[in-house]
Amino acid sequence: MSELILKRLPAIEAVAATQWNALVGDDHPFLRHEFLHALEASGAVSRSTGWVPNHLTLWRGETLVGVMPHYRKFHSYGEYVFDWSWADAWEGAGGRYYPKGLTAIPFSPVPGPRLALAPDVDPLAARDVLAEAWEDSTLSSWHLLFAEDAEVEAWLAARPDLLVRHGVQFQWNDHGYGDFEGFLSALTAKRRKTIRRERRRVAEQGLSLHRLAGEAIGVSDLEHFFRCYEITYLERGRHGYLNLDFFQRLRRTMPEALLLIQARLDGQPVAAALCLQGSRTLYGRYWGSEVLADCLHFEACYYQGIEHCLAHDLTCFDPGTQGEHKLTRGFAPRRLRSLHYIADPGLRDALDRFCAEERRHVEAYRRAAERALPFRM
Repeated sequence: MSELILKRLPAIEAVAATQWNALVGDDHPFLRHEFLHALEASGAVSRSTGWVPNHLTLWRGETLVGVMPHYRKFHSYGEYVFDWSWADAWEGAGGRYYPKGLTAIPFSPVPGPRLALAPDVDPLAARDVLAEAWEDSTLSSWHLLFAEDAEVEAWLAARPDLLVRHGVQFQWNDHGYGDFEGFLSALTAKRRKTIRRERRRVAEQGLSLHRLAGEAIGVSDLEHFFRCYEITYLERGRHGYLNLDFFQRLRRTMPEALLLIQARLDGQPVAAALCLQGSRTLYGRYWGSEVLADCLHFEACYYQGIEHCLAHDLTCFDPGTQGEHKLTRGFAPRRLRSLHYIADPGLRDALDRFCAEERRHVEAYRRAAERALPFRM
């Protein structure tokens, strides 16, 4: 078997979409070439935004046999595994934390694969070669965010010196409910009553919900969605990370992965949530509203997504980060892990102690969340 050759790509377009996608498949839309290219081509990911593409690829001769998205980062925005305190501590001690290496999907705290290999590639050999990139002396560290458990375990087997950080997200899973009423029947009477009341309240305000999939999403639908998306961020005094060009590119290049949930009042759209979907999972990502309406966020961002999953044999719904309010609506806590290579041994030892203490708190929180789930015993 010929030697694996590591090549760094300064842009995702340096490799053909067919080559990249042949390795990553269709299960996880965020790893697809079209998604990563839309980020770069729209300017959301660029040197000016602090994300410098430096994708890691493995080759045998002219054949692409491994891909892993990778960026040189000059800040920690848009990552959702927060290491600002790490940077402050190291730079306060006279070190330089940025640039750092990052393997993640920009602006997308979505669990999924990060490394895709051809079936005949030895995973351990591939990781040994890839480690050459993040042991680059110009980088303080390398961070692997929101990888799947199997991938985390594989990296730890190859490199036990990696630090592990724990986190929690909330996800809904189908346990054979059949339909939304079947899901409700698994909840306590109190939670069933609350959810039904919330859904009635949306209808009582004259709002109707509509799910548009794929090519049914028109240009005007997407433009309206983007106005709503921007409102969400403007309420916090800033613009969103993503621009209209990014979303338009997704609509053109991977429409089959898009689901738009639109709320209408008197026949006109007034709020919208845009989701992506893979072969098994729906990912709720982007939301905004032009109106203030009771319970509309819960309906558009949670209940409509659950109904869509049940209607289309999707077994998991990942509604995004944060929020105990998801817990009471049937979204269970899921442990997440990130991995971190820290070049300086002194900083590494300090952060190892930090991660151990943080892990105890996160695990206690996860256990408490499990006990608070609203399912009947």
